[in-house]
Amino acid sequence: MNEANEIDEELVTREDVEDARERIDDVVHRTPLDTSRTFAEMAGAASVGLKLENVQRTGSFKIRGAYNKMAQLSETDREAGVISSSAGNHAQGVALAGQLLDIDTTIVVPEVTPAAKIEATRGYGAEVVVEGDIYERSYEHAIERAAETGETFVHPFDDEAIVAGQGTIGLELLEQYSEIDTVLVAIGGGGLISGIGTVLKAAEHNVRVIGVQPEGAAHAKPSLEAGEIRELSGVDTVAEGIADTRMLETTFAIAREVVDDVVSVTDREIAAAVTLLAERAKTVAESAGATPLAGALSDAVDLEGEHVGVVISGGNVNLTEHAELTRTGLHELERYVEARLAVAGWPTRVSEVVETIEAEGAELDVLERARRTSLDEPNRVPVTVGLEGSGPEHLEGALDGLNSLEGVSVLERSFD
Repeated sequence: MNEANEIDEELVTREDVEDARERIDDVVHRTPLDTSRTFAEMAGAASVGLKLENVQRTGSFKIRGAYNKMAQLSETDREAGVISSSAGNHAQGVALAGQLLDIDTTIVVPEVTPAAKIEATRGYGAEVVVEGDIYERSYEHAIERAAETGETFVHPFDDEAIVAGQGTIGLELLEQYSEIDTVLVAIGGGGLISGIGTVLKAAEHNVRVIGVQPEGAAHAKPSLEAGEIRELSGVDTVAEGIADTRMLETTFAIAREVVDDVVSVTDREIAAAVTLLAERAKTVAESAGATPLAGALSDAVDLEGEHVGVVISGGNVNLTEHAELTRTGLHELERYVEARLAVAGWPTRVSEVVETIEAEGAELDVLERARRTSLDEPNRVPVTVGLEGSGPEHLEGALDGLNSLEGVSVLERSFD
């Protein structure tokens, strides 16, 4: 992790990225750069610009690299058909590129891939094969099948053409946010940060490139510090889109030249970032896409007074998962509390409970009869409530209001 402005091995150059932009220009969107005063204040930065790849075609940046790669395939390779492996977003990129270029595509995805991503991939005309508990098993299956069938394997990240395609985001960042000092980018296999870093390290002014990974898939920093690829034995994170166990040769060689540092964040911090993006930026982001913002808002990176780019890399998430993430995020932000009540005169007291919560200005999310235990009083009904508020003091006030009602007792409360 150094501050060199040139990539020693020249695997991918800024010129390669500029060629990629010409190749994909009529296919991809030039996604918006949305500045956020709220996130700048939270991060202590001079400004924060969100690069919204969640509104890209297919819902993520992956179409950039996939189309750049597949548009350069020979006629023989196209006729053989394309196979790839993906945690979901690359799948859609390859599928759409195949549809646009009239190439048959097959995608192997791990079992953890959200159903929304699988259905979207099929919607672009690809065959989807679900194989493996984690991405590495899907990758191995796709490689084996390619060897058997002669299909052309398109790697999700470890390919110069893929990296160059993803790097077009870096060109747009420099044009839309010329004052940028630091960029935060999620790392899975490393293709995105390698491409963006290639461009930014060739800029006229130095731009710091920071990678962000979930704690449960944090392979990049140990690898870059050791000077060799380190592989995790497994991954455990809500951010399935970046749940890779390692970088590979191409991305590692580039990343060690263009990445200044890598930090890790917890799944709960990621959930909080998903929540804040929805609430403050009106942006739906998947967990992997929100990971760089989690890094920006953590204590792991000093952004004081800087102009900070945050790449929101994808927004492909099913609504149930998004709702669960935002609830967890509210817990992490101490703006949600769950409480167990003992209520006399149930259910006639329901209206009093609801009115008291509303009078305190809190939002009632859950109100349901709970399973009775041996510790519950026989003449009281156990009730669970979930409340959303502006912070712990506000929510404590709402619970105190409930506790003051005749016939209602707050037995337990939890902000975790």
